[in-house]
Amino acid sequence: MAEQAPHIDFADLPTPAEGILVTIFITVRKVARSRDFYSRVLGGTVVLDENPCIVRLSNSWIIMNPGGPPTPGNTTSIFLNLRVADIQACYEQWRAKGAEFVTPPIDRGAEIRCYVRDPDGYLIEVGQSTGLLHGQLAAKRPEDLPG
Repeated sequence: MAEQAPHIDFADLPTPAEGILVTIFITVRKVARSRDFYSRVLGGTVVLDENPCIVRLSNSWIIMNPGGPPTPGNTTSIFLNLRVADIQACYEQWRAKGAEFVTPPIDRGAEIRCYVRDPDGYLIEVGQSTGLLHGQLAAKRPEDLPG
């Protein structure tokens, strides 16, 4: 049986043409249940069904996936997610200003992302959609799986 293509609302993807767009990432136990809550109950619009699930809620985006390590050796349940137009320029500019990144930008297939911590240790994911703009989902690699 042929695999069904995921639903992707390209017009509502949180992909800025310039600057930064803020989203929130939450770790969920059951993507379908959370997707239903944020879309049907709260009135959000499903942008991407899963891997990760993205729901636009008013003027914000909620990104949700099962738990797993966002960076080698660490787990988290919620973190700030900044979507940028040019991740390499952002990475270089913020490093020059003193930001200490946990990882450099890494190509994950659907997007390029890196991680930085704020002064209190809160994790911030910085991402730029690349393959997702063409319907490519994130690569399923061992370090991306829940653990």
